Order: sequence, then structure tokens, then C-alpha cells
Amino acid sequence: MVATRAFQAYVAMLLSASALAVETAAVVDAVPPPGPRIGGCAIFREGGAGWLLKAPTYWLKGSIVGISRERRMANLCPQIGKPASAYTQADRLRVAAATPCVLKAAEIGEVSVIRVQLAVEAWETPWSSQHGAGGWLFRGQFLDQTLRKGEIVDIDANWLEPCEAGS
Repeated sequence: MVATRAFQAYVAMLLSASALAVETAAVVDAVPPPGPRIGGCAIFREGGAGWLLKAPTYWLKGSIVGISRERRMANLCPQIGKPASAYTQADRLRVAAATPCVLKAAEIGEVSVIRVQLAVEAWETPWSSQHGAGGWLFRGQFLDQTLRKGEIVDIDANWLEPCEAGS
């Protein structure tokens, strides 16, 4: 009798565990995989550094209209020879073109990259060197592309953060 009850308890435990596994699998299937999604909101941010006096944060925000995955060769990063705050537009373009890149020759290799096509909705960029000119956003541009509402910007997904649409 005790063995029968123990067996019944064991069977009940197995049935409830399998029901829980099926329920968990359904929940996992319902959860979308992480990463960018078409129609989602994304934002690119620069600045905000500093301990006491924070530098302004500049940004580019839009909705994702396309996603592409590609393989790229990660070669050595370009050595510009000056601090990022002293980079010219040509220097920033050179660094952007080389990205993704590595610092050591032993790390050179092919990497998977996710690119996002972002339809521009809003932005805030510095307009003078006093406001900040070391980044990829400057004078209404992302690198060398003039920002216009609805214009498509191709950008690495790793540089973006999710955001709320319309905020």
C-alpha cells in the first residue's frame, strides 16, 4: 500500500513536470528572440561622459525598416595618431569604414555583423566644436550623411539601443 502511494505520487510528479515543461516551451516560443525587429524603435547615442559635469548626449532616433546579416573581415583598427576629440571628418569616416576592427593582429578574422536600416525620425547633434565634435553626429549629419526625416541610415546594430516609439 505504501509502495502504491509512493508510485502514484511519483507518477503525479512526472505528469505535473511534463505539463510544466510543455507550458514553459509554449512561453519560450511566444517570447521573441532578442535583437532588432522591423518596425521597432532604435536610438544611437553619443556623449554623456564626465564625472561632475556631464557632457551633453547627442542622439539619432528612428524606426527599423530593414535588417541584414553579413560576414565581414575584422582587420586591425586604423591608427590615427591623435585623440578622438581631434579627429577630422575624414578620420571619423576612416574609422567607421574599418569597423568592426581589432586591436591585435592575433584577433584578425571573419565576424558576423548585423546591419540595421533606420528611417530617421528625430536627432540632436552638436553644431560647433565647443558643443562637441569628436563623434559621428555633427552639424545635422551622421558621419557624412545629412539627416532628414524619413531618410534611411545604414548602421551597425551593436551601436543602437531600443527605445519607445513616439517618445
